[in-house]
Amino acid sequence: MSLGFYIIMAAQFFSALADNALLIAAIAILRDMQAPAEYEPLLKTFFTVSYVLLAAFVGAFADSMPKWRVMFISNSIKILGCSLMFFSVHPLAAYAVVGLGAAAYSPAKYGILTEYLPHRQLVIANGWIEGLTVTAIILGVVLGGALIKPDIAASMLAFDLPVIETGIDTVAEMNLLVIGAIYLLAALFNLYVPDTGVDHKPLKRNPLYLLHEFNHCLRLLWRDKLGQVSLAVTTLFWGAGATLQFIVIEWAKAALNLDLSKASMLQGVVAVGVAIGAVLAARMITLRKSVRVIPLGIAMGIGVLVMVFVRDTWAALPLLVIVGILSGFFVVPMNALLQHRGHILMGAGHSIAVQNFNENLSILIMTGIYSALIKAGLHIYWVIALFGLFVAATMWLVKHRHEANQREHDDVIHLEDRTH
Repeated sequence: MSLGFYIIMAAQFFSALADNALLIAAIAILRDMQAPAEYEPLLKTFFTVSYVLLAAFVGAFADSMPKWRVMFISNSIKILGCSLMFFSVHPLAAYAVVGLGAAAYSPAKYGILTEYLPHRQLVIANGWIEGLTVTAIILGVVLGGALIKPDIAASMLAFDLPVIETGIDTVAEMNLLVIGAIYLLAALFNLYVPDTGVDHKPLKRNPLYLLHEFNHCLRLLWRDKLGQVSLAVTTLFWGAGATLQFIVIEWAKAALNLDLSKASMLQGVVAVGVAIGAVLAARMITLRKSVRVIPLGIAMGIGVLVMVFVRDTWAALPLLVIVGILSGFFVVPMNALLQHRGHILMGAGHSIAVQNFNENLSILIMTGIYSALIKAGLHIYWVIALFGLFVAATMWLVKHRHEANQREHDDVIHLEDRTH
């Protein structure tokens, strides 16, 4: 891999690190405000909704100019959201602005991989980017938690520059200043992201045209034989992954008698597994062999089902690592295949926007269903059973669909051979 690739990775790492540290800071601010408890999960909703509502526009925006410039502009929007929180704008509104920046950033960060690298390196590149993103999530949560610890916060607030009065008097202000500095570091790396020299499509100003174009791209990718399979897998993965975060917390409370802080550590265990799976996939799976990992999605669903029978923390840890490894191993090649097909069919930015739309809509729907089941009083064990069966059954259907597509393709080739 060249230096330019590592610059892209550094920009992504620090931007994602700041996003996740900011989430913890925003939760702390809500608690300081004595806001209702239901506002905390709403932060994720406000962050995610931009991916769905603006999907038709961010893809076209990403393809209209060099990707480094898109990443820089998007990161600047995140800095704006962080600044709004610093100046006492409500955390939900401020974090929604950060989500807007993230929605615009995503088509550029993934799209530049297809422009910058040959297709044979896409699985490796996706292994890197997924592994680094998961690492950034873990470290971001750890950093956000560390910054609000009373002893660390007190020592940082006690620090002042000679002669200069900083005006930073609260833990929240100090947190946001540190996180803002990380965003600025990411923006600095954005400026050094290489220009790939790919021709760019001028951005159309008519929103109806952009909506029509997005709808066309959405249909195109779902009709493509390989595109539909990879899109179905990644859509399910991200919806299931977001829901699994909440399931793990409730399951840890019911089965392992762990409080929130310890239960959140189990989320980190799953994330470590995902990172390991991503690295293994990058080393072992080529783009040509990517569809062979689909059965691992079925195994992941079965792994989740096993959680119902676990009552011991030491048994829970390896199980969650295995679930994470299976997740990372099967989603990374599918992600690479989807990017490759999308780049061929419609351009990198448009294809990633379609992917983001489906994945984040899946997150909103699946977490919404989970909330409804919990509100209805369904025990967490039943929720886990339904969730595991749903994942396994859906992945089996995707596998069956791919095999049918392959048979259809082979029949066409056989027919062409006979006519010649």
